[in-house]
Amino acid sequence: MQAERPKTGDRFEDASAGAGAVPPAGAAPDRADAPNARLWGGRFEAETDPRVHALNASIPFDRRLVREDLEGSLAHATMLGETGIIAPEDAEAIIAGLKALLADAEAGRLSFRLEDEDIHMNLERLLLERIGPVGGKLHTARSRNDQVALDLHLFVRRQAEAVVEKIRTLQRALLHQAEAHVETILPGYTHLKRAQPVSLAHHLLAYVWMLERDVRRFRAAQTAADVSPLGAGALAGTTHPIDPHRTAALLGLAGIYPNSIDAVSDRDFALDFLYAASMLMMHLSRLGEEIVLWASDEFGFVELPDAFATGSSIMPQKKNPDVFELTRAKSGRVFGHLFALLTVLKGLPLAYNKDLQEDKEGLFDTVDTVHRVLDVLAPAVETLRFRSEAMLRAVRESYANATELADYLVRKGVPFRDAHAAAGRLVRLAADRGVPLEGLPLEDFKAVSPLIGPDVYTVLDPVEAVRRRTSPGGTGFDEVRRQLAQARQAVDGPAPGAFPAGAPVADGR
Repeated sequence: MQAERPKTGDRFEDASAGAGAVPPAGAAPDRADAPNARLWGGRFEAETDPRVHALNASIPFDRRLVREDLEGSLAHATMLGETGIIAPEDAEAIIAGLKALLADAEAGRLSFRLEDEDIHMNLERLLLERIGPVGGKLHTARSRNDQVALDLHLFVRRQAEAVVEKIRTLQRALLHQAEAHVETILPGYTHLKRAQPVSLAHHLLAYVWMLERDVRRFRAAQTAADVSPLGAGALAGTTHPIDPHRTAALLGLAGIYPNSIDAVSDRDFALDFLYAASMLMMHLSRLGEEIVLWASDEFGFVELPDAFATGSSIMPQKKNPDVFELTRAKSGRVFGHLFALLTVLKGLPLAYNKDLQEDKEGLFDTVDTVHRVLDVLAPAVETLRFRSEAMLRAVRESYANATELADYLVRKGVPFRDAHAAAGRLVRLAADRGVPLEGLPLEDFKAVSPLIGPDVYTVLDPVEAVRRRTSPGGTGFDEVRRQLAQARQAVDGPAPGAFPAGAPVADGR
């Protein structure tokens, strides 16, 4: 699933001339159905300064919520008609008008006005223009405060599911590579120093399990968003006999807020999404960093596919890992959006404040960034070409099998600390001679410990060293194959608690 963007484009009508002119100060009060009335303008006599419009209006970015806003309005209109708050025929007319707007939105035929401030008032304006004054009844028993909160709940729930689908695609790419490299030997690192030989599949599976935790975090964000604030009104509820449970059900939401003040001021679910996205980007950044290192001339462990690499404008020989570098870099902007929203909320009094308008641009950019990175990273990982010989050579040159020698002595009854010291002396001897451990003659081994026999050369073989690490979760080949089956089940098996990709649209039936 691709990140969903509205098809309405950036079309805004200029209200400064012609039929769109704002009435002068002292003019007759606005009628709600007049072409240029501010829908909240009854209290005001003077026109709004254009600079306020520029600062206050959110339509340049919240037009992206057009689908969610219309879905919420369809559910609300249906409930209003069913409860008798408005006449059934009025509800039917509103529902028909909203469905027509939804069709136009999906076809990219809607134009929005800056002076109408936000997606809610723009759509209400368009509805009034299409069906007349009856459209003004849609806003009965709701406020823009609970309306925008609902829109954001629907958006977060839908986008969390879309991100999970793309994480699964990346996991499958990693699994595909892992299944081909169970017995490919890679130097495992600590402190960026070669430490012990491991299966390349085992290393790649570490990222599969990281991503599995990311899936759980996005599921948690879905659960947090799976509640309806509609019915809370501005902050205190409403005197109308609404049925918010019905509205929630029409939207496929699990329930409603128990407190109307919390309903309009809560953005925890957006923070949950941003935190999940930050954790995901941190994991992807780590993967990107390793591919950048492995593709370097100094490592030489992987060949980048031409389709997912770039060249130099001056150096013809270059093949640059831009995809993975940008993956690494873009984590910072996502982290920033999480911190920005935390900062907006940290001292905000209850209930709704205009500050909450700042919850959207960072969230939208996070969604776009995550989708963009996942879209390119999965096929890039799928087509990496690993250089098995270079990896094995790095293992053999690095004394990464020294722990095998210490464990060998432990099995002979030597205390581990003594075995560790003996192995260290042999590493120093081999390094002084410029040979690998297994390049030392048997008499050198015996000079350090008479318990060492000819079988030590089998123990020091990197392939055998990896094969024997059969502890649960270890890098032994059989254990890795078991882990691969477990990972496949996690990625491709049933997903308990999964949410549908999109909430049902209330249709008035």
